[in-house]
Amino acid sequence: MTTTLPSPNQAYEQSLLRATKVNWKIEDIIGGDKRLDFSKRFLPEALAQVNKISCLNEAEKLVLNQIRGNSYLHLFGLVEEFIVPCVINHVKTTGLENITATQALLHFAEEESKHIYLFRRFAEEFEIGFGCRCEGIGPVQDIANAVLEHRPLGVVLIILYIEWMTQYHYLASVRDNSSESLDPQFCSLLRNHWLEEAQHTTLDTLMVEQLVQELESDEIEAGVDDFFKLIEFLNGGLMMQVKLDLESLARATGRTFTESEKQEIIAIQERSYKWTFVGSGVSHAKFLEVFNQFGITRQAELLEVSKSYCT
Repeated sequence: MTTTLPSPNQAYEQSLLRATKVNWKIEDIIGGDKRLDFSKRFLPEALAQVNKISCLNEAEKLVLNQIRGNSYLHLFGLVEEFIVPCVINHVKTTGLENITATQALLHFAEEESKHIYLFRRFAEEFEIGFGCRCEGIGPVQDIANAVLEHRPLGVVLIILYIEWMTQYHYLASVRDNSSESLDPQFCSLLRNHWLEEAQHTTLDTLMVEQLVQELESDEIEAGVDDFFKLIEFLNGGLMMQVKLDLESLARATGRTFTESEKQEIIAIQERSYKWTFVGSGVSHAKFLEVFNQFGITRQAELLEVSKSYCT
C-alpha cells in the first residue's frame, strides 16, 4: 500500500487551513495578571543543562536556568527577524500565480512577526520580574542582515532545521514534563509558539523544494555551502551568548567567579548551546529526510557536523 502525498498546492491549502484554526493573541499569553513565576525554573534541564555545574548552588542554578530561558527566547526572536524577510522575498520571486501559496506564505510571515512581538513583550516582563538586565547577542538586525546575505537555499535550510528543532524541544521536554516544576506561564508561551510553528515546517519544506527545482546543480551546491557556513556563523553567536549569560549570572547573584569556576560554567554551557540550538535540529529525522533528497554528496559532511554538535 502506498501513501499518496499531497501536491504542493494541496499542501499550501492544508497548511493555511490549519493555521487559521490556531489564533491566539499576545495578551492571551503574557502581561496583566499573566506573570512569570521566578520561584520556578523556565527551561527543562534537557535544554538548560545547569545541574551538572558543580560550582553553583541550587539557588544559583535556578537563576542561570531563568537566564537561559530569557536567552532561549531572545535567540528565537533573532531567528524570526530573518525568517520574515526571507519568506517575503520568496513570495516576491515566485509572484502571484499561485495565490494559495502566496496567502499561506504571507500568513507564515505574519505569524513570525507576531512571535517577534511576543518575545519582545516577554523580555520586558522578564526584566521587571528578574530584577536586572540580561544581555542578548546583537544588534539583532545586523545579525539578521548578515544571514540574509547568503543564498536563499542556505537560509531556508537553516530555517527548516530550526523549525524542526523547535518542535522537538517542545514535544520531547516541555509538553508532558511532569518531573520538573517549570513555570506554567513560560510553558504556556512555549506551547502557543509551538502551535503556530507546527504549520511552518510544511511551508519551509515547500520553499526548499521549489528552490531546488529552480536551481542548477552547481547553484544547489553553493546553497548547501552557505548552509554549512551559516551553522558556523550562528555557532559563533551562541558562544558569545554563553559569555553574556555568565556575566548576567554574576550580576544577578553578586558573585565573583574564579577562573576555574568560569571555565566549568562555560564548558558545560557551550556544550548545552551547541546541542540545543544546532545538534538537536540538524540531526532531526524530518530535516534529514528533506536534505537527503538533494544533498546526497553532502550527507557525510552533515553527519560529521551533527556529531560535533551532539556531543
